Amino acid sequence: MIPIFNSKRQYDQIGAEVEQKVCEVLRSGCYILGPNVKALEEELAKYIGCNYTVALNSGTDALHVALRALDIGAGDEVITTAFTFVATAEAIGMVGAKPVFVDIDPDTFNIDPSKIEEAITPNTKAIIPVHLYGQPCDMDAIMAIAKRHNLKVVEDCCQAIGSLYKGKMVGTFGDIGCYSFYPTKNLGTMGDGGLCTVNDEKLKDRLIALRNHGSMVRYHNDELGLNSRLDEIQAAILRVKARYVDEWNSKRRQKAAYYNKLFAGCSDIQTPKELDNTYCVYHQYTVKIPNRDEVHKMLTENGIGAMLYYPIPLHFQKVNAWLGMGKGSLPVTEKNTECVISLPMFPELTSEEQEIVAKTLISCIEKSKSTACC
Repeated sequence: MIPIFNSKRQYDQIGAEVEQKVCEVLRSGCYILGPNVKALEEELAKYIGCNYTVALNSGTDALHVALRALDIGAGDEVITTAFTFVATAEAIGMVGAKPVFVDIDPDTFNIDPSKIEEAITPNTKAIIPVHLYGQPCDMDAIMAIAKRHNLKVVEDCCQAIGSLYKGKMVGTFGDIGCYSFYPTKNLGTMGDGGLCTVNDEKLKDRLIALRNHGSMVRYHNDELGLNSRLDEIQAAILRVKARYVDEWNSKRRQKAAYYNKLFAGCSDIQTPKELDNTYCVYHQYTVKIPNRDEVHKMLTENGIGAMLYYPIPLHFQKVNAWLGMGKGSLPVTEKNTECVISLPMFPELTSEEQEIVAKTLISCIEKSKSTACC
């Protein structure tokens, strides 16, 4: 079996360091919003290149709290992509706003900037570009649109820590950047965790209050907030792992380049494309293939842990049925959901395993074609 991700191999590399730091926290008696959270926020602000970061307990909460901090709520509209994890639109709904989905670029899978302006109405207040699979969006185009229409920008960087657009890290272009530290992420903790990046001090203070029941001073609650505090154990783990994230991202890029080489002679496989002047960190290595569902089944039967991200676009999800978006409303998105498949991708993946994955995928595609002809 070759899994889509293998957390144990990573733990074998850093386990001793992690265990030492976790034990230090346990012995300290300080478990919530302590020195490790503060140090992590400072270290990641320096790494990402922003003035401040605010640690939270998930990427979903990061998106939710970001919208709250920007005063987006009932009656407002937020433009985003339907080709992403549900949390992006979920956060919009949680503040009472309406998600407005626009189509994606067929090659990068990210929101197509050329589709954004036609979706803007008097109720539009923000754009959430998603740096999907670790591929940066076209932030120059998106920020230009936001400036013309006086819109806020919340970057969904949940799959993209370390990604660069024209030499600058994602999460530093918009008003707020949102990250996830789910265990399978390029920088993942051993539980749940999230982060907001921000340059404005007032916004930073608002984020801090919102994560802690709307309170900056104990027992003084100025607004409705939530409990979204990253705990000390997870912060300590992230501080260890953050020292390796550039190395791990570099290895992911090496794996992606080797996959590209292995698939170079197969016209049935469309490999990922990177925008010029970007640095993709390949949270997922996602290709387009024919007969995707049948091939996926064959790969599973052959012990290849391929995954479908995301087989049902958000405008077709039951939770968003009230938007009334029928088939054909987002043609590029809908086509991609039928043909994309993500292959095993993690820093410790071996070349031999990649060769097995590639050989098996090519064989399964050929078999699916012969089956389709019968």
